Amino acid sequence: MVFVAELTISIMISLFGIQQYFVSESSMFLSKRRLILKTCGTTTPLQCLEPLLELVKEHTGFEEVENVFYSRKNYKKPELQISPHQAFEEEVTLLDTFFPAGEAYSLGSVDSDCWYLYTLNKEKSVDEPSEPDQTLEILMTHLDTEVMSLFTRDVCSSADEATQKSGIDKLIPNMIIDDFLFEPCGYSMNGVSKNGNYMTIHITPEPEFSYVSFESNIPEASYEEIIRRVLNTFKPEKFVVTIFANKESIAASCPRDMEQTDYLKGSGDWLRTDVQYCRFKNYDLTCAFYSRFPS
Repeated sequence: MVFVAELTISIMISLFGIQQYFVSESSMFLSKRRLILKTCGTTTPLQCLEPLLELVKEHTGFEEVENVFYSRKNYKKPELQISPHQAFEEEVTLLDTFFPAGEAYSLGSVDSDCWYLYTLNKEKSVDEPSEPDQTLEILMTHLDTEVMSLFTRDVCSSADEATQKSGIDKLIPNMIIDDFLFEPCGYSMNGVSKNGNYMTIHITPEPEFSYVSFESNIPEASYEEIIRRVLNTFKPEKFVVTIFANKESIAASCPRDMEQTDYLKGSGDWLRTDVQYCRFKNYDLTCAFYSRFPS
């Protein structure tokens, strides 16, 4: 399977195991069943698809991709990106050359905030076992300047200091964290638990275009408390929440529950401005947009 968002790419091939990881400007999680690549800036993750699929075939013998999830939020300045990432239509054209059964979606408003998704959306084979699967993603903009200052070398001298002062280490307990504080600013972290669940955060702290992404596959019957912790930590003015879950997951009802959540409370109040619920063949998805109230 392949996934991509933020740009994130996640690829699921039919394997199993505990994730390994590394961190820099990008994050990659590997298991026997899936590869997740999350990157930002002007990188070109879709250009890795051909060599990646060839490596999988060479080293595992697997040729069939079970599913693909490529997603990202719309760019503030798409003209600064490198082809094929200047337009979603261009990305879809490339993805279609690898996945003829692929389907593309745009959720939200194309005139302001929207979230793009590309997936295969095909039925599983009847003899193929289904495992619980879920993903929570929170994409935040217009963030608190005092919080963002923690992710600069002027305020924190190390990634560990930034992780602890910001409270990132308390978002999901019992994660083994690998973090990095860039020079002069910027931050990335990956965390994994002993049972193979992951958490990843990428931060651009500059006030003109502050951005934080949070993602985790931790299974929960409700994500309300985790979402609240993330919002209280970063204090965004605007954010997008996406929740994927299949029917085998303990989080199976979370996408539908999120669709009904008109507002969220924490260190502030955030009102939902838009929401879309999608039922795919194997997953349910909700994509919800929120803004701080009063704005």
